[in-house]
Amino acid sequence: MIDSTAILAKLNKDQKINYDKVLQKVIKTWLQANARPKILLHSCCAPCSTYSLAYLNEFADITIYFANSNIHPRAEYLRRELVQKQFIEAFNQKNGAEIQFLAAPYEPNQFIDMVQKNKLADEPEGGSRCAACFQMRLDIVAKKAEELGYDYFGSALTLSPKKDSGQINEIGLEVQRFFETKYLPSDFKKNNGYQKSIEMCKEYNVYRQCYCGCIFAAKRQEVDLKQVKKEAQAFVDKYGKTE
Repeated sequence: MIDSTAILAKLNKDQKINYDKVLQKVIKTWLQANARPKILLHSCCAPCSTYSLAYLNEFADITIYFANSNIHPRAEYLRRELVQKQFIEAFNQKNGAEIQFLAAPYEPNQFIDMVQKNKLADEPEGGSRCAACFQMRLDIVAKKAEELGYDYFGSALTLSPKKDSGQINEIGLEVQRFFETKYLPSDFKKNNGYQKSIEMCKEYNVYRQCYCGCIFAAKRQEVDLKQVKKEAQAFVDKYGKTE
């Protein structure tokens, strides 16, 4: 399978990288080789996974990896995990697809410790705390992808217009240096990807959260976490089981 760094090396270094075009070039090599790679795609939430997995499913075998110990409170984490599972099941049934699902252990203390150790609690949304969070999660995804023998690891985070896709891809490419599994660059918001994700959320009745999940961001946004917890727990009690 092609390493995207071979494609990136041919680009003009002074030009802003269009990671969607890089992804298209990677996919072109798969088609030319009549190959269908295995991708472990990190999902921050079901909404971001909608268009991302629908697009990649045409060319590869996809497993969604829900690795998000940054989400607070626990009930909200469980709700988002359940919503992710429900969407995948509904998508598979409707499209005859075989998207798989995996979840990493929920270890919120690791995220809190990382933020406090690096003094990132007061960073604004989109700042150094977010970059550190991206790296923490992509490290986890890359490790699992290598462990299970996937050809690529990637993230649906690049679908969100609130996330810096360039930053996410740079971190992913840096993480790739320490693993055998290749990083798959993307910018899923391109080609109306974000708008398509909104339409898919309506089609599949997917819950769209009001904050990224981070307790520090939620407090800055003055999110009512008590109400979030109450609603999330009611959902979990109805559709799933607490651990």
